[in-house]
Amino acid sequence: MTPEIVVLGYGPVGRATTELLTAKGVAVRVAQRSRPADLPRGAVFQACDVLEPASVAGAVAGARQIVVAIGFPYVGEVWRTAWPAAMQNLLAAAAAANARMVFVDNLYMYGPQNAPLREDMPLTNAGVKPAVRAAITRLWTAASVAGQVRVAALRAPDFYGPGVGLSHLGDLAFGALAKGKRAMLIATPDTPHDFAYVPDIARAVATLLDAPDDAFGQAWHMPSAPIRTPRQILELGARALGMPARIASLPQWLLPAIGTVSPMLREMSEMRFLWDRPYRVDARKFTSRFWSDVTPFEIGAAATALSFRKRAAALAACDRLVKIP
Repeated sequence: MTPEIVVLGYGPVGRATTELLTAKGVAVRVAQRSRPADLPRGAVFQACDVLEPASVAGAVAGARQIVVAIGFPYVGEVWRTAWPAAMQNLLAAAAAANARMVFVDNLYMYGPQNAPLREDMPLTNAGVKPAVRAAITRLWTAASVAGQVRVAALRAPDFYGPGVGLSHLGDLAFGALAKGKRAMLIATPDTPHDFAYVPDIARAVATLLDAPDDAFGQAWHMPSAPIRTPRQILELGARALGMPARIASLPQWLLPAIGTVSPMLREMSEMRFLWDRPYRVDARKFTSRFWSDVTPFEIGAAATALSFRKRAAALAACDRLVKIP
């Protein structure tokens, strides 16, 4: 049977979406460069390089819908070339297959804002990564307006969840607490910040896949639980672990200086506007049409913290087995 839905990218959101869809009995094809080790029953794999037009076209051929949950290394110069090329390839393949596309996006394209982020805010050209996200937004918007493709963008803030390591609340935060260590934040711990729970993002993707065509050709903001600070969220996770939340953070004003010797922090420096002020996302457009019952932080933070503890225990057990003579 030809899969109805192709999921491009098998990071946290791609994995959660695939698990949700296959649990509902939907035929899913997962496409990326390498085969995941944990494909759920009901999913098939196809190798795909999103930077190769023929590879993308082959991966989505025959699909009814496409979920784009890909990512590239967090390097501005990589984004500058890779994202526009990938988006052009995806749009061409979707058009050729007459397949609808749900694009899991972020919120960088608005640049620094002091008001809650809305879908009708103007796109920015400031900063490498924000300007790239604005540029690819213009690409899919133009293709939609021209009637070439049907695209819906789900724009989510920073996310967290069980097993999500590459996140502000990931390995260095919940992961550290689960090991009895101090959580380290490259963010301001006491500034309110919206976070989306990955299983909720997967549910929102599935909602758009089930929506009629009038939900396409536009962007939707992912709803989150009532806003908290990173410290408050980590404290909820620490409570589930039965330990205090010990937290350290890197002062924002140090990022440019440390960035001269740390490539990753240099890349983070231009994104300081995400953390130097309250970061609120207005998702009323989505919640007024679809649903608003997202996972509370009391549940999501606890599940996330306990997942990191389980993983740490499993890794420790493996280490002990390796050391047995």
